[in-house]
Amino acid sequence: MGIYSPFTANELIPQEEKIEVVKKGGKISIGIPKDDEVYENRIALTPDAVSTLTCNGIEVIIEQGAGEGAHFTDIQYSNAGAKVSQNPKEVFSQPIILKTAPPTLEQIDLLQVNSYLISSVQINTQTKEFFEKLSSKKITALGFEYIKDNHNEFPIVRILGEIAGMASILIAAELLSSTANGNGLLLGGIAGVRPTNVVIIGAGNVGINAARSALGLGATIKIFDNSIKRLRRCQEILGTKIYTSTLDPKELRKALLRCDVVIGCLRGENRSPIIVTESMVKQMKSGAVIIDVCIDNGGIFETSQIKKTNGQSYTEHDVTHYCNPNITTKYARTTSKALSNFFLSYFLDLTNQGGFETIFTKNRGLCKGIYMYKGRITNQQISQWFALPYQDINLLITEL
Repeated sequence: MGIYSPFTANELIPQEEKIEVVKKGGKISIGIPKDDEVYENRIALTPDAVSTLTCNGIEVIIEQGAGEGAHFTDIQYSNAGAKVSQNPKEVFSQPIILKTAPPTLEQIDLLQVNSYLISSVQINTQTKEFFEKLSSKKITALGFEYIKDNHNEFPIVRILGEIAGMASILIAAELLSSTANGNGLLLGGIAGVRPTNVVIIGAGNVGINAARSALGLGATIKIFDNSIKRLRRCQEILGTKIYTSTLDPKELRKALLRCDVVIGCLRGENRSPIIVTESMVKQMKSGAVIIDVCIDNGGIFETSQIKKTNGQSYTEHDVTHYCNPNITTKYARTTSKALSNFFLSYFLDLTNQGGFETIFTKNRGLCKGIYMYKGRITNQQISQWFALPYQDINLLITEL
C-alpha cells in the first residue's frame, strides 16, 4: 500500500510562481488637442499607435476632430481605446499634452501647472509672450526640433526633412504649372525640350532629398552649401556627379539668374542666415519659384514672409514665394505616421522607466529636447532670440 495523498501526481509537480508586476510611474494620461491653425493638418499619434498605448495602460484623451486633417476619424480613435472629448479644457487638463503645432496663447491658458508639453516650436512664428506664458505655468516643454537620439542626431528633424525635401519639389512643380498661374513648365525634362533648372541651397538632409526628387523627374540641379564635407557627402549619396559649389556670391547670383526653381534649406546654429538678398531676387526670372523650407527658422531669402493662408504662396518682384513653416503638413497622413512611429516607443518607456523625470536622466538625447524645464528656459537659441534668461538643463536635472 502506498502513502495516501489528497493530491494527484500532476498537482505535486512544482509550478512557476506568478508575481504581480507593478509598473513604475503610475497612471499616464496623454491629451491630444485639435490644431486649429489653417496650415496644420498633422497629428502626432495615429489610431494604431493609440491602440498600442491603451493596451499598455496609457490613457489617451483626444479632442473631437483632431485627426481629420490626416484623414483619421474619431471612430477610429474611439475603437483604438482613446476617449474622444468635445471639451478642449478636458484635453488640456491632462498631465502630458502632445501637439504637432505649438499651442496658441489661448491654449496655454488651459494648460495645467507643472504639466508636460511636447510640440514643435517653430521659433520664427513665436513671440516673447509665448515663452513667458509657458513659464508662468511652470511648464516642462520639449521641442520636436531639439530632440536628439543616441547618435547625437535630430531624429524628428531628419524624418521631417526627408518629407520636406521631396515635398518642396512637388510643390514647386505645382506652382510652375499653368493652373497655378505659373510659367507652364513641367518640372523635369523630355526629349528635345530644355530640362527645368533647379538650384538647391543647403546640402543637408532636406537638400539631398530635394535633389534626389528633382533628378528623378529629369531636372538639372545645382547645389550650394558652406561645407565641402556636406557637398561631397551629397554627391556620394546621390551616386552621380552633379554641379556643387560653396556659397560664392558671384556663382550663386549667376545660378539664380538662370534657374526656374530655388529651394532654400540651409539652417544655421541659431537663426537661418540670409543667403539670397532682395536685389538677387529682383534679378531672377519672371515667374520663377522660391521654396523657403527654412522659414520656420527665419528663412534664407530676404523677401521671405509667413503668410497665414491656405496656399502659403505669394508674389514678390514677380517671383513666386512659398513660405510654409509646416511644409510637411501638405502630406499630413504620411507625416503623421512618421511622427507616430517615433513617439510610440518613448511613451511605452514611460511606465517602465518611472516617468519623464527618470527618462530625462537616462536619455540625454531626449533631455536635450527640453527648451523649458519647470518654467525656466533651457535652450540657448530661444534665450538669445527673445532675450530671456537661460539656465543649463544639466544643472537642473541630476541623477535620481
